[in-house]
Amino acid sequence: MGTAALIVTADPEIADDLLRLAAAADAPAEVARDHVRARAAWRHPPLVLVGADLAAELICDPAPRRPGVVLVTTRPDDEEVYRTAVRLGAQDVAVLPDTEAWLVDTLAAAAEPAGERAAAVCVTGARGGAGASTLAAVLGLAAMQGGLRTLLVDGDPLGGGLDLLLGLEDAPGARWPDFVDLRGRLSSAALREALPGLGRVRRPAPGGELAVLSWHRGQVEDIPPEAMRTVLDAGGRGFDLVIVDLPRHLGAAGAEALLAAGLALVVVPAELRAVVAGSRVAAGVGRHTGDVRAVVRGPAPGGLTPDGIGRALGLPLAGAVPWDRRLAGALEHGELLRAFDRGPLADLCAGLVDALVSGRVRGGGRP
Repeated sequence: MGTAALIVTADPEIADDLLRLAAAADAPAEVARDHVRARAAWRHPPLVLVGADLAAELICDPAPRRPGVVLVTTRPDDEEVYRTAVRLGAQDVAVLPDTEAWLVDTLAAAAEPAGERAAAVCVTGARGGAGASTLAAVLGLAAMQGGLRTLLVDGDPLGGGLDLLLGLEDAPGARWPDFVDLRGRLSSAALREALPGLGRVRRPAPGGELAVLSWHRGQVEDIPPEAMRTVLDAGGRGFDLVIVDLPRHLGAAGAEALLAAGLALVVVPAELRAVVAGSRVAAGVGRHTGDVRAVVRGPAPGGLTPDGIGRALGLPLAGAVPWDRRLAGALEHGELLRAFDRGPLADLCAGLVDALVSGRVRGGGRP
């Protein structure tokens, strides 16, 4: 079992207390006694417990924003600690000794084996209409067809709704406005039970399901980054695969999703202007995740090739799909469920799903 928690403090009493709680939770922990060592180990453990004594140093020399950061203090009446937590990017404040029971539970959750957490992928488009939402939906259907518990998250409030693509617009269940006030830990079982979804498609493998978090029709609301973090954390514990459809203009919630993902796919139509736009989108995505790949979609009216587009973008090529008139017609008539499992897009998605869940895209590997 790897390290479950990084303890960042130079205060020996705080360090001893947190190590004692980690032992009670059977959660392997390591201590970084200065901000330089903390930054070196910052990304890897599921949980980072930052003592208030070193928080200012981490704010002045900022570490990358990430989920799972808790600010720990022994001063319950210090109002400044909450402002410090916001500047640090901490999702919680723990006051010792009052929150020891909560910390034990949090450490125990962090000690869950990494293999039990879902693989995650984000999808976005080089331009509007590139086909990113369709790719995200077909990835979800392919994963369900393969027997995986799959969460499909619509991270684009202006995208028209992934539930509409899947024929779930009238299905009962929670939508994003029901989750925007979430903070902290959400039960993965509660998330699965709340969302509309598909239990099966034609010839499904046993256990396959697809839960969809999309939008109500009506007024658009931004997704707070804390809510995105909470949903994706619950999804990581309760599903086998999490897919997030992102807008081109990421915002804070999009950045949270990319931090949680092992892979980001940029869908690029085989057109010159889309390639130029795709380079800008890929640059923005690459600020938040280390594995960005291109999916090239035909037709190519000017003769651009997938390999040439990948080289122009400086991105590995995850795949290419030609124009599929049959799939385009199915989308227009709301028949994606009937048409998704035939053709090059379905084949590409099946291969990507297999690579994601087998771990071959983690750590920057290629499928």
